[in-house]
Amino acid sequence: MNQSDLARNSSMLQGSLAKRGYMRWWHSFSGTQPESGKVRTFFVEFFIINPRLGANTPILGQHPYFKKKGMKPSYVMVKAGVFPDTEGNGSRQLHAFYPVSALRATDNPLVMHLEGHPEAHCRAGHCFYSEDKLTGFVEVTREEARHRSYMTDSGFMEWNLEIRKAVACHTGKRCGKFFQVLNILDSYWHGEGIRSFFRGSVTLDGVTYEVLPESSYGYADKHWGRSFNSPWFQFACGKLNSLRAGQELRHSVLAVNVGCPRFLGFRLKERLMLQLTYMGEDFEFNRCKWETKENGKRYIWHIFAQNKKTAVKISGSCTRAEMLHLHYEDPDGRRRKLPLLAGGSGIGTVQIFRKTDGVRELIDTLNLGNALCIYQDIPERPIHMGE
Repeated sequence: MNQSDLARNSSMLQGSLAKRGYMRWWHSFSGTQPESGKVRTFFVEFFIINPRLGANTPILGQHPYFKKKGMKPSYVMVKAGVFPDTEGNGSRQLHAFYPVSALRATDNPLVMHLEGHPEAHCRAGHCFYSEDKLTGFVEVTREEARHRSYMTDSGFMEWNLEIRKAVACHTGKRCGKFFQVLNILDSYWHGEGIRSFFRGSVTLDGVTYEVLPESSYGYADKHWGRSFNSPWFQFACGKLNSLRAGQELRHSVLAVNVGCPRFLGFRLKERLMLQLTYMGEDFEFNRCKWETKENGKRYIWHIFAQNKKTAVKISGSCTRAEMLHLHYEDPDGRRRKLPLLAGGSGIGTVQIFRKTDGVRELIDTLNLGNALCIYQDIPERPIHMGE
C-alpha cells in the first residue's frame, strides 16, 4: 500500500462526476508559537464541487437565491483553520469561495493556482497548491461570517509551507480507473502523504507559528466522488513512540480510513482500510474489526486487524472539546444532518504481534500522540463492531 501515485492524486472529476461530484485535498500539521511554546494543529484544504456547472461567480448551494432556482453548488473553496486547544477554545474554520473559472491547474503532478477574484466570496490572496508547496491566505470579516451560506467563522490565516510526502497509502484497484470510469463507487480515497513533513510558518489572527519538519506530524490525502462517506471515520498518526526502541520513530505511521460506499446504488458493507508503516516495514491487513464508543467527554475507537503473519490492536481516542464541526455541502446542495467532527490531538496505543503457528507474540507497543481524528457523530445509535 505504501506506493506513491501522483496521477491518482491529480486526477480531476470526469464524466457525470463533473456535474455531480466533489474533490477535496486535505492537509493538517502542527505548529509552535516561538514565544509561548504553545502548539496548535492547523489544516488547509482545497475543495472543488460540481466543476462542470461552474459560472463566473461561485454558486453556493445554501444561498437562498440559488436554492430558490434549484441550482446545485459549483465553486472552488479554500478551507483553512485550526483545531480547538486542550481547553476546547480558539478554533477557526475559514472559507473563501472562488468561481471554477478562477482555477488554473496543471495535471500530473498537480499544481493549482487561485488568484484574488472580484467574484470571490470572502477575501483570499494568491492560493497555491502543489505536491511540495502550499501558500495563501484567507480573511473573513464578522459581517461575512453571519451569512449562513458561507458556513464559516471570522478571522485571518496565512500560510507559507514546504511539504515532503514520505509515506503514501495506495488503495489499489478499488479506487482504480476501471471503477472510476464506470462511477461504480460513490466515494474514493487516496493517501499520497499520510506521513508528511511540513516546514514554514502560519499566521493566525496576527500570531505567527513556526512549522518544523520533525514536529509537524503532517498528513495529506484526497477524497472524491459522488457523495460523502456515511459514517465517516479517519484516524491517522505520525507521532509513534516505540517502547521497544525507547524513542520516537521517524518514518513510521498509522492511517485508518473507514467508509461505506455504494455499488450501483446499493449500500455496501462498511469497510476499514488500515496501513501501518513500522520501522521501514509496511503492513496490510485483510481482516479488520472495530468499534466506537463515547463516554460523554471522549470518543474512543478500538480496532483489531490481522493477516497471516501479523496482528495489531489499536486503541485511540479524542475528547469532544478538542474536536471541531467541519462544514460542507454535498454535490446536491445538502448539508449533512449529522455533524462531522475533527481534531488533531488524538492519543492511543498500537500493539504489534507476530503470529507463529497460531500463537501471537507481542513485538512492540507504540504510544500515539497528535493524531488526526475525523469522525461522523451518530447520536442515539451505538456504532456496531464492523469487519
